[in-house]
Amino acid sequence: MSFYKKGINQKTFEHLIENEKSKLYRMAYLYVRNENDALDVVQEAIYKAFISLTSLKEPSYFSTWMTRILINTALDFIKKKKSVVPISPEKDFGDEKTENIEDKVDLINAIKRLEEPQRTAIILRYYKDFTVKQIAEILNCPDGTVKTHLHRAIGKLKIDLKEGYMK
Repeated sequence: MSFYKKGINQKTFEHLIENEKSKLYRMAYLYVRNENDALDVVQEAIYKAFISLTSLKEPSYFSTWMTRILINTALDFIKKKKSVVPISPEKDFGDEKTENIEDKVDLINAIKRLEEPQRTAIILRYYKDFTVKQIAEILNCPDGTVKTHLHRAIGKLKIDLKEGYMK
């Protein structure tokens, strides 16, 4: 069944993207850690989504589908670039209200050190407020695996951040 036959056209796509764009940018920034690169990743992901609209089976899953495309695009970008831009302490990282910039930088650096599935699970859960079920759909794995990724990631973050404060 065609995407357009379900009543979603270019104008609807633009509206859906407009609602998601700040979330998409924040997520891309968490992966690539550079404003311009994050914008490039978001632009590429939106392009990929637009040209593959027919692959979206259920329009109500647009946000999950778009997030999956963005994550894959960000990971492809990182593989191609093979260089990480250091995080600038002057940046404000998303909507979270942390006491000071050093805490934000420490948290971002700790997340950066996580293994890939754990990092993605943490970003989706705590930066995008996705449910375990939604994360499982995006990562294409069972709910229990997502819970394991989150549990292990939180444990590693606690240890990593605690060691940072002990220095």
